[in-house]
Amino acid sequence: MSKKAAVKVIEGKTEEAIVGFLKSLLEKGVVEGIMVPKPLPSKDGFVQTLIRNPEMLNGVAILSPTMPVQSARVISSLSVKNLDKKIAAVMKACEIRAAVELAKFLQVKPDHLYLIGIDCPGTFEVPDYAKMAQEGKGGEALTKALLQGTEKGEISPPSGYAFRTACQMCEYPVPQADIVLKLYGYKADQEIGVEIGDKLEKEIEEKGILSFSENEPASRNEVVNKVIADRTKKRDALFQEFKGIVKDLQSFLDRFSTCVRCHNCMVACPICYCKECVFKTAVFEHDGDQFLRWADRKGEIRMPTDTLIFHLIRMSHMVTSCIGCGLCDSACPSRLPVATLFRSVGDRVQKMFQYVPGRDTAEVPPVATFKEDELKIESAAL
Repeated sequence: MSKKAAVKVIEGKTEEAIVGFLKSLLEKGVVEGIMVPKPLPSKDGFVQTLIRNPEMLNGVAILSPTMPVQSARVISSLSVKNLDKKIAAVMKACEIRAAVELAKFLQVKPDHLYLIGIDCPGTFEVPDYAKMAQEGKGGEALTKALLQGTEKGEISPPSGYAFRTACQMCEYPVPQADIVLKLYGYKADQEIGVEIGDKLEKEIEEKGILSFSENEPASRNEVVNKVIADRTKKRDALFQEFKGIVKDLQSFLDRFSTCVRCHNCMVACPICYCKECVFKTAVFEHDGDQFLRWADRKGEIRMPTDTLIFHLIRMSHMVTSCIGCGLCDSACPSRLPVATLFRSVGDRVQKMFQYVPGRDTAEVPPVATFKEDELKIESAAL
């Protein structure tokens, strides 16, 4: 059973209060390193940073409003080989869900890894935030506005900007982690909630880092449910719009006709972890004469080839584990709605298998098991 506590905020300095809590984890040896977003020297972006010295935590961005990379990929590299020290990682809810999926495929080893999640108000595309910073709409002013919005679940981006599409339709704004920092329903300039899981609650209590109490704002669940309902409504609207455009194979080809098969979406995706990928083998390295034979059939072929099969094969490989982080959208140079495609298809497939990716490490992914009657479902379920 997890235990609840609260961190008091002095003079409205919310991030400083959280940093103080993280410092205590390092100083008292609960963990030996913390990975946390830190502003770039230019102040127009953020990057995950592994910190061993507690003083280097000063100035980190707990509520980093961008996702330049999927942190599940980072902790995969960090943990999968010979990590013998206790490391904590501050991550967003979708990043934690991706880490849970990767743990099931032995791409993240949780033995010495502790995940710290924070209620997520949403993120912006990296170029958008850079522009916001140049206009004076980023930094502390943005953080303050986002924190104020979390109290009632009424979060608005600065005028002229929008949260990433994936964030607008994310139904999982609250993370499940070893430590959860709670914002929704709290007056963030006065206190934030903290929930400690089984792996750390005894040590944190014994070392006097927190005093546990079951008290939390009565509005907490109401606010969380409001945020989820708003995002679910947006999700359903986007799904409906997408289905209206992509009705069949030809309309799919038309919508994705600007795909240049750069593989950026695959590289950005945390679930695409294969060390050897079929798209990087001789299977898709055709002879020149083969292109000519294909062109002979219809008189012409588009180049590069195989853009449709690229998306379909990638989707069939990982759609059951898609956690909807949307970094495939962010990585696409043609700004194709890759995330909406994967999420709309994934929603139906995941319901078919009654599987929620990233929910629990004990749940076996559909691709890793077989049940004889698993596809015998009622049409109403679709």
